Amino acid sequence: MEIRVLRYFLEVARTGNITHAAERLHITQPTLSRQLKDLETELGKKLFVRSSFSVRLTDEGLLLRKRAEDICEMVDKTAAEFKALDEITGGDIHIGCAESDGIKHLARQIKALQARHPGVRVHLYSGDTADLAQRLEQGLLDFAVIAQPVDLSKYNYLELPGADIWGVVMRKDSPLAQKASISIEDLQDKPLITSRQGLREDIPKLFGEKVDKLNIIVTLNLVYNGSVFVREGLGYALTFDKLVDTSEQSYLCFRPLTPTLKTKLYIIWKKYQLFSPPSELLRKSMCASFGNQASTDSNSETVSPGQSLIPPNSTI
Repeated sequence: MEIRVLRYFLEVARTGNITHAAERLHITQPTLSRQLKDLETELGKKLFVRSSFSVRLTDEGLLLRKRAEDICEMVDKTAAEFKALDEITGGDIHIGCAESDGIKHLARQIKALQARHPGVRVHLYSGDTADLAQRLEQGLLDFAVIAQPVDLSKYNYLELPGADIWGVVMRKDSPLAQKASISIEDLQDKPLITSRQGLREDIPKLFGEKVDKLNIIVTLNLVYNGSVFVREGLGYALTFDKLVDTSEQSYLCFRPLTPTLKTKLYIIWKKYQLFSPPSELLRKSMCASFGNQASTDSNSETVSPGQSLIPPNSTI
């Protein structure tokens, strides 16, 4: 299976038309059709359902599309890393990020790095801990910024300053907006919107067994969409502070939970990872700024397998 053919396959999948894909790839339509047929023969599966003017992916085609996107992304990332070996003036850094105001600490590190090396480009990918850890394992990310512990027998990490405060985003005309903080009892009968990760990991720490009695009407992974639902009157969003516009001009406001619920933020990377020059510069800069707080390289003290990343007293 050649990378070139996978790129051909992806272009056809994107356009839904072999003729248009051939034009974009600057090859003839018969050549492209033959390459796709050979790919189907190699895999032993039909990848497209063909009609007179278009093609659509079969279930097997959809699976290959996901795999081909990851493979081509990894190939491009590897090529860029080798190109950067000869010149530190440029290069790419791939970072996966949880949603958090704490990302500002990473942003400051990147700003300082780009001031010294303007050719360095940073590519951000948003997701929850499981998604980011998977992409880190696949080599698609250099670093991941997470808000939950993972298996740290595989990773080095840095703890970012501060912590995210959990609370409720609601319309300013909500009766609960008159309260300074929101208790468990306040939310028992309210329609709630929250992240899937928060529902699994954080919220049970505060609500305990009462979490099963909460009326969760929407789960999500990006809180902006949830804030739109709140604005339209669907419910109340359980989320971190400072992720949603709650300014004077906004229809929304934020009230912290009581008792207080906090979540720490961590930067992780694979142990014994070989970084590209730009990524190594960023790692060293972050270690210099945050390295006194956690495990920073393969030669320093690391967390034992199975040991939790978050200290027992850091969440509530």
